[in-house]
Amino acid sequence: MLYGNSLREAISSPHTTPLIGIYDMYSASIAAQHYNGFFVSGFGFAASHYGLPDIGFIAWPDMLAFVERLRLAFPEHHLLVDIDDGYVDHEVACHVVQRLERTGASGVILEDQRRPRRCGHADGKLLLPLEEYLEKLHLVLSARKDLVVVARTDASEESEILRRAAALAETDADVVLVDGVRSVEWIRKVRRVIGDKPLLFNQIAGGKSPRLSLTELSGLGVDVAIYSTPCLFAAHGAIDGALSDLKTSDGRLPDTRETGAIGVKGATELLEKNISRHHGNRRPAKV
Repeated sequence: MLYGNSLREAISSPHTTPLIGIYDMYSASIAAQHYNGFFVSGFGFAASHYGLPDIGFIAWPDMLAFVERLRLAFPEHHLLVDIDDGYVDHEVACHVVQRLERTGASGVILEDQRRPRRCGHADGKLLLPLEEYLEKLHLVLSARKDLVVVARTDASEESEILRRAAALAETDADVVLVDGVRSVEWIRKVRRVIGDKPLLFNQIAGGKSPRLSLTELSGLGVDVAIYSTPCLFAAHGAIDGALSDLKTSDGRLPDTRETGAIGVKGATELLEKNISRHHGNRRPAKV
């Protein structure tokens, strides 16, 4: 299966294509019941795999191993992978892209930050000179075969946003992302400057960008939307609440027959769907 072309077809549809940020295999198993596309979020992976913030701790072999597990369990879902700055070095970036493509990734996002890097919605981001980033991007594009490549800029100064977005649109990258865009008007400005190049919008709870529906994004000419952390943040709240309740009840677990909450039976049934021999009975949810 050509996973890149499959994602391209989804991105070229008339409506904004949503990709849901997942942080581990269990969150992906739940998300797969609702959506047919995943975003392998760097924020979520750094939090779940290392217990650390998204500031450059991810080692590429760890990310590669995670994507391999995802593809085995979800053979037909889109997998867009955040590879940050390509793990610093140009040659490493190309190597990782080739390995991810062979593993079954649908696409990658490559940013123009330099170390120490930050989450796209954080302050204090530092940028590579545009020429240096374009050199890395061109090498990555020449290294891929079918893989979708999203060119991302983290520029925050207005004239630099437009300068970099226009330059990225002139490359062979499949999609352009301006991360941390702060208003609907700036989405319109970016849309105009990149012409016909597909546009990606990143939504993260508590981030710098406006909260917009898929219908609104479609009206703004956004082709694909990634939701970086809905699973991670929902788990945070749910786990905290469940453990507070357990403490209040002196350690007595709730009766799942009365509450309808997930128990061992429901969890096992969900996970059994990921066993490869069961894939013939499983189709990805359509959005």
